Amino acid sequence: MSNSSEEVKSTHRSTKEKDDILNRLKRIEGQVRGIQNMVENDRYCVDILIQVSAINAALKKVNMNLLEKHTSHCVSDAIKNGEGEEAIKELMDVFKQFAKS
Repeated sequence: MSNSSEEVKSTHRSTKEKDDILNRLKRIEGQVRGIQNMVENDRYCVDILIQVSAINAALKKVNMNLLEKHTSHCVSDAIKNGEGEEAIKELMDVFKQFAKS
């Protein structure tokens, strides 16, 4: 649970950026529902594994897209505003999280 005194950060995204991210996530959501149906219908394990792999790849694309936008906008702006050290530390924490997955 977060501390109420912590600043909640936000990022402004264009309508196109939001639509792109949301469309990708909705597509992934549909894939997950498809896998649920496969399990309910006793589909072959390998078929399910292939679909799970496709979802993982799609999520990685979403992550990379968000990371690219974050780096080119948020981190870049922070550096220009003299807050680069904190932004780079935060970015490195994200890279460490990616390395775990």
